[in-house]
This record gives sequence, C-alpha cells and structure tokens, in this order.
Amino acid sequence: MLTTTTDYQIIWEKLPDDFVLDNEPVDNINQPPLASALTESLEVANRLPSNALVSTNYGICATVNGKVVIKAPDWAYIPLISVPREEVFRSYTPQLQGDFPLIVAEFLSDSDGGEYSSKPTYPPGKWFYYEKILKVPNYLIFEPSIGDLELYQLDANQEYQIQSADANNRYWIPQIELFIGVWQGSRENRNGNWLRWWDSQGNLLLWGFEAARQQSDRANQERDRAERLAAKLRAAGIEPED
Repeated sequence: MLTTTTDYQIIWEKLPDDFVLDNEPVDNINQPPLASALTESLEVANRLPSNALVSTNYGICATVNGKVVIKAPDWAYIPLISVPREEVFRSYTPQLQGDFPLIVAEFLSDSDGGEYSSKPTYPPGKWFYYEKILKVPNYLIFEPSIGDLELYQLDANQEYQIQSADANNRYWIPQIELFIGVWQGSRENRNGNWLRWWDSQGNLLLWGFEAARQQSDRANQERDRAERLAAKLRAAGIEPED
C-alpha cells in the first residue's frame, strides 16, 4: 500500500523477515509499569475493544523513500487491527494490518531528548515520524520523575500543537472520550507519578486491585448495614428472620 506526499514516498508493507530488530532493553525501569498501568485501567473499565491493539516498546514500521523505518513507542493505542492478532508478529504496519495509532506515549529518561527530534532525514526523529509519517493525533511526553505531562495534538495543518490542561490539570482525548492526567500514589512497589485515565464525568478509571478493594468495601458496608438493622429489630423484639 503506497502513500505519496510532496517530500517522501511511504509504502505500508510487512517488515522483512531478515530485518534485525533492536533488542536493547528499555532504558528506564519505570517504563514497563507505567505502560502496564495505562493499559490495565482501560481493560478493567471495559474501555479496550477486543480488536484494539495496545503496544509497549513494540515496533511500528513504514518504508519511507525506500528505507525501512521503525519506531517503538513506550506505549501506543491502535483502535483497530484488521488481521488476526497472531499475524501482528515482530512489528505492526498501519494500513496493511489495521488503523494508525490514535495515541503514542514516550516516558522520558536520561536520554538525548530524541522524543522531540523532528529530523526528517534517515533515520528520522520520533517527533517527525509520529507527526509526518504516522500522523498520530495524540502524542504524549511524560517525565515521571517530576510528573510533567505534555500533550501534542495535530492541528488543521497536520502539525503538532501543545495543549493546555483543564482546571483539574487533565487533558481530553476526544477519540476515546477520556481524560488523561498525572496521579501520585503507589502501585507495584513504586511510589511516584503515574498516568491515569478519567471518564467524561471525572471518575477515575480504576486498576484491578483498586476495583477489587472498592467491591470489598461495598460488601463490608452492606454487611455492617444489615447487622445494624438486625440489631435494631431485635431491640424492638423482632427477630430479623421473621
């Protein structure tokens, strides 16, 4: 599948079987738990369709001007894949295997700032690739150590513009009708800043252990209410069973 622009030609084709992928480990110990936390709350809230694809450090590729380009965002949300999931192997190719990503996220570490690189020549920078090649509508850049979150969205000219947070310091992602923002707390023995989702009414999307705890608290409250009612009935000479 071919896309042509004024400056470059893009072919959406499967990654060659002999292409050597970068097997270096992630450069920040926070990246895996941050990505997992983003995905889990979508699953718990039933906001992750079965035909969607969420990737973590997984290559998204294109052939640009005859050269294979592959970038692996720390987290990405692809709303629809059009092939069996087992065929999305080693990498993902938009157009060929499904939709373009709606969201990509990069978690900053002690790197060289490549998340902001708009270098157009091969190999292109991440910013250039997400903006000009993949045209991802929402680009998140998160600095977990200080809790700084930036959201860039494509404007009418298909260029990234930084967005302003709302009064709650959250950002609206219209395509999935959720807010995203920074939350402080503990998970997986890590105490610090996390990215969290909120629905349009401002309700926090819970992680699994939070949902289980909430359900347990409700059950305990119902038991306590029933026990108090039973005690009042007995004090009035009425057996609850009657």
